[in-house]
Amino acid sequence: MLKELKISNLVLIEELSISFGPGMTVLTGETGAGKTIILQALNLLAGGKAGAGQVRTGATEAVVEGMFEIRPEKAGVLDAIRQRGFTVDDLLVIRRVIPANGNSRFYINGGFATAALAGEILENLLAVASQHEHQQLLRAGYHLDFIDALGGNEDLRRRYAELFDQWSAARATLAGLQASEQDKARRRDFLAFQVEEISAAAVTVGEDERLELEKKRARAVHELRALGSEALGLLGNVVTDGLAVARKNLSRMTESDEAVAGLADRVAGLGFELEDQVVELRRYLEAVVSDPARLEEIAARLDVLNQLKRKYGPSLEAVLLAGEQARLELDSLDNLDQQLAEARRQVAELEGRVLALAGELSAARQHVAQKVAARLEREFPALCLQGAGFVIDFSTGRDSGPAGLTRNGWDRPEFLFSANPGEPLKPLNKVASGGELSRLMLGLRCILATEDRVGTVLFDEVDSGVSGRAAGAIAAKLHELAGHHQVICISHLPQIASRATDHFLVEKRVNDQRTITLINKLGEEERVRALAGMLDGDAVSGKTLDYARELLGRHQAS
Repeated sequence: MLKELKISNLVLIEELSISFGPGMTVLTGETGAGKTIILQALNLLAGGKAGAGQVRTGATEAVVEGMFEIRPEKAGVLDAIRQRGFTVDDLLVIRRVIPANGNSRFYINGGFATAALAGEILENLLAVASQHEHQQLLRAGYHLDFIDALGGNEDLRRRYAELFDQWSAARATLAGLQASEQDKARRRDFLAFQVEEISAAAVTVGEDERLELEKKRARAVHELRALGSEALGLLGNVVTDGLAVARKNLSRMTESDEAVAGLADRVAGLGFELEDQVVELRRYLEAVVSDPARLEEIAARLDVLNQLKRKYGPSLEAVLLAGEQARLELDSLDNLDQQLAEARRQVAELEGRVLALAGELSAARQHVAQKVAARLEREFPALCLQGAGFVIDFSTGRDSGPAGLTRNGWDRPEFLFSANPGEPLKPLNKVASGGELSRLMLGLRCILATEDRVGTVLFDEVDSGVSGRAAGAIAAKLHELAGHHQVICISHLPQIASRATDHFLVEKRVNDQRTITLINKLGEEERVRALAGMLDGDAVSGKTLDYARELLGRHQAS
């Protein structure tokens, strides 16, 4: 049960705190006063989308906080929360902070939480029936979700969907293997050619770079010999001979002056090193010979390597990798028959399990559908739908074989309705008026609530499109539901407001040139005036007040 809701700086609300009790609470007010902000706040607590536009102008953040009392029979909800590390007894506080800039934050009993966890918790504590949900009744695709929610089939549906995904993946694998089998001979020849071509080339990493350097040297052999010979002549005839004389002179100088000894040693060392380099240069010149045949050999080898790179990759590393991948695929083709047999076995095994689970899910849905249709028709007189008919049809598009399966199973149920005796049942979107949709949704919500799925049900303008006897019927049904559930209702109808245990008035005012929304709990006389205003607007008379007082007294006595 929702005990308290606090809101600050959300849209037009500056500061607000509402305490909710058991029974039925109604919120009334002029259109645009801000009644749906309550619905918006609860949606935010449940993990709904938040944006900076929801933060009141001039505020740094909006805050929504809800306190819930968890009934003993909801021990599973408490256990799930505790398993995630939160301390909680029978009171649960969910808080959401929405900054004007940045991401929103969730807290559960003071500890950080995720939007997913908050949504999971509120799903088990609170249900919302809104005008949007009424319109969803017109979509056949929504009917399956509604049946599964009513029947508690979510876990069975989840297990089926997971198995269906496995089956789909196995079929995709089998289809790929079958395509490979059809093309196996051609593919094997192609892969074998690739492996042989790369293997025969005996490629080594870096070989192309080494050959390019050798080719460059071979093309410049004449220039290299000419320049080298000239350098050798200079070193041998000028530098080396000159260094020998300098070394001898410095040695003689050392005999007379020891201070020259260090210089003499360094010059002697340079001379010996230079003589070694002359020898090295001479050897280089002897090795550099013109070899046209080797140049042609290098060019041919580079041509082979470049062709491989054009076919298999930008580098020799990529060529070798392509060869290894081709070899592995070739090996896998040799095992293709074994892989196909295993894939067929796996598809058949998963298909059998999927069909069995789809049948179980479909049977559960049809059982729920028959039960719901019967219970809803029993509710019709209380909803001013005497003589109306309602059936959940499972025949549309049904194919009980593997080809008819989707991730949701075989079923594509559709709600069929007839508001008048003797008229054929037709899809809701062809026959139901707005008021009839409201009453149908209320009936379905009452059935769902009696399953004790949630403790609190919020109705957002469930009276849309209804008046007269139908409005009275809806009010009576809400009052009946409030006998065993907490009901919060946003309404425009005095018939519904007069049935409430607590009545809050939502008003929009201007304070210091700023528009704010205020919500106040009404006392006895205030309720009378509010009901009179709902009956006659601004033209409230004494008779209207008397009737409002009578209406309120009549329902309070019931």
